[in-house]
Amino acid sequence: MCSTRRLACSLLLAVLAALLPLMPPAAHASSTYLCTSYSGCSGDGYSHFGYRTAGKRMWWQMYAGHNCTNYVAYRLVRGGMSPTRPWSGSGMAYNWGHAKRGITDQRPMVGAVAWWGRNVPGAGSSGHVAYVEKVLSSTRIVISEDSWSGDFHWRRITKAGSGWPTGFIHFDDRKVAIRSGPAISGRPAVGERLVATAGQWSVPSAHTFRWLADGKRIRGATSRRFTPGPELRGRRLSVRVTASQRGYLDGAATSALTRSVARGHMDTLTAPSITGRTRVGEVLKARAGTWSPRPDSTTVRWFAGGEPIRGERNKRLVLRPSQLGQRISVRMIAHRDGYRSSAVTSARTDRVATGRFDITSPFTMGGHPRLGGSLSVRQGEFSPSRAAMTYTWLRDGKAISGATGTTYVPGLRDVGERISVKVHLSAPAYRDRTVRVSADGLVTTRPNLSVWTSGRPGRAIVRLEVTAPGVRTPGGLATVRIGDHKATGRFVDGRLRVVLDNLGSGLRKVRIHYAGTDIVQAQSLVTTVRVPRG
Repeated sequence: MCSTRRLACSLLLAVLAALLPLMPPAAHASSTYLCTSYSGCSGDGYSHFGYRTAGKRMWWQMYAGHNCTNYVAYRLVRGGMSPTRPWSGSGMAYNWGHAKRGITDQRPMVGAVAWWGRNVPGAGSSGHVAYVEKVLSSTRIVISEDSWSGDFHWRRITKAGSGWPTGFIHFDDRKVAIRSGPAISGRPAVGERLVATAGQWSVPSAHTFRWLADGKRIRGATSRRFTPGPELRGRRLSVRVTASQRGYLDGAATSALTRSVARGHMDTLTAPSITGRTRVGEVLKARAGTWSPRPDSTTVRWFAGGEPIRGERNKRLVLRPSQLGQRISVRMIAHRDGYRSSAVTSARTDRVATGRFDITSPFTMGGHPRLGGSLSVRQGEFSPSRAAMTYTWLRDGKAISGATGTTYVPGLRDVGERISVKVHLSAPAYRDRTVRVSADGLVTTRPNLSVWTSGRPGRAIVRLEVTAPGVRTPGGLATVRIGDHKATGRFVDGRLRVVLDNLGSGLRKVRIHYAGTDIVQAQSLVTTVRVPRG
């Protein structure tokens, strides 16, 4: 309990002794005394902040000595407030919260005034005020206090139970104060990680970070670590740290500006390489290297013998005759917005060897291998397409004199033989290649078939004779049909006689089919025979 009345102390002591308790409000189950008296608290490690001496004078026109209002006024003035009380009227403790209702609420803060109204648990008819030293939680605080006709104390108060303050007056809430400012370590460049240190603060606190570019907030940059992107190149960075502790106003401080953010550096993880056969006409492929960070794009330059190959800027290179005997390399240049370009050259290949013809569709032979027919070479597809071609026709694998064109007409000497052609391909810087194409089967000849028929009662006699150019004595089978009757025989020395019995009389149709041989073509014909009556 406290008083500010300007009556003589000697007149009040008798009255107050009858009306007021001689000690400060007893601690309830929700209140625990941590220390008592100036010396006792000092011995337990709790400060009286010099009030033992300073309390001998009046602060904010409050009574000197043991007095809750004088003690709190002293603490506020000591913290930086004016020595003049910031309101007029009664200075009784119960009036403080009413006089300063605009800054009074239910939120405990370090440096705030814990205020009890009159006749509430923890205070008498004069009310009570104390200084909030710690805020352990929203329902637990530590205060220091002095009391009229009592002593100096530190107390811990818990809201559960009785004795919790009526309110808290925020004259001069303590703020988390900076002792040494935040700083940024690391190289300010695109893609390079920067790390912020929070600095030193007056109380242990939690810290939040806000990165700034030329003093403006960077969206989403609220971590202790920050990596500038390409959009920040050329700008200067800083970090603003906000320190928070329960019961204190937040403190904030901003670091010094960095140098302007420079272009980043891309680290080469693997160099580019080349795949494919090093032969003229083959395709080499450039396998991209890898960088960190990953490039947005790459450009390609090919080299032969250390010299740039003009016009070759793709990842595929067709080896040309001019590169025969040279070693090939590829240089890849990685590009990324905000980063310096990074150029890396592959290892060199083996020397480029002579090329080999690549036939993508085969050569074929057109026409039929028969006497007097025409055979021709159907050109396939091959690479390189500009090649010199020569032709050599073969009879059973032996060159036919004078047959060097794209076509050939088989003669009598070719009947029964196999005809083929060799196509010879040649081109500069390529190994010659020969392709052989054969006709489909042996050269055949067309037969000449002669027929004689004669009839007898119930019988027909058919005689056949076959000849063929290029074949001395053709053989093979022939089948003769008259109605439902048929007979088959084999030619001997080019001749065949067939007899069909049990035939009806009259003019009968005779169907003859010569099956031919592997070199004599088949032939069919129709004739008649008259079978007389018996």
